[in-house]
Amino acid sequence: MKKFIAVIAFAGSLFVNAQEKAQSTSSLSPISFGVKAGFNGSTLTRGDGYNYDNNEKIKPGFHAGVFVHIPVTEKFSVQPELLFSQLGSKSDYNYRTTSDNYRMTQHYSYTTTLNYITLPLMVQYNILPQLYVEAGPEFGLLLGGKTKGDLTTIEMTGSTLIVEHNEHVSKSIPMSLLNRFNFGIGIGAGYYFTEKLAATARFTAGITEVYKYNSDDKIRNNAFQIGVAYKFK
Repeated sequence: MKKFIAVIAFAGSLFVNAQEKAQSTSSLSPISFGVKAGFNGSTLTRGDGYNYDNNEKIKPGFHAGVFVHIPVTEKFSVQPELLFSQLGSKSDYNYRTTSDNYRMTQHYSYTTTLNYITLPLMVQYNILPQLYVEAGPEFGLLLGGKTKGDLTTIEMTGSTLIVEHNEHVSKSIPMSLLNRFNFGIGIGAGYYFTEKLAATARFTAGITEVYKYNSDDKIRNNAFQIGVAYKFK
């Protein structure tokens, strides 16, 4: 929490300094505010060292929030954003164990949802008046996490089925297991169809780990975002 507050304070000072600079340069476009929203396609990257097959798939989610567009020069601008963003992953686990004539197979299909308040600080470069590319850090504060899915267990002796059991699981992830602060690097682009309305795209690669206690796995957030942005002139 202290890290996130420090980042917000830094963003505020950046906004004030950029605003003063923009006001002192009459040729620049004025500072503008806006809203944005769209689709998140996220995964959790990891390196597993366990006795199961792990298949991570893209989990759909969304992002929504506000931004401030601050021109610094004719080509460069800074855009702090404050967003609600759903991250996480869809996972399929196949765990197998054998002993003599006994065999057990477990298939676990579930979705992990992680809800964040994020603060991207994007530096944008205008390739054309309507087209820009961007890059910058993204800071996140975790609000909570949840897993939901199904577990299927099959036990066999030789070719004889002993047990087939299906179980539905839905539970919150204890916050004590998760790192509240998240840091990533984003790159993206956008195109303004009008002076106010734009289509946006961004990929953010996670740097910090999602879980606190992982000696073998390095689990990080990764997300691709597409959406729309609207400036208030």
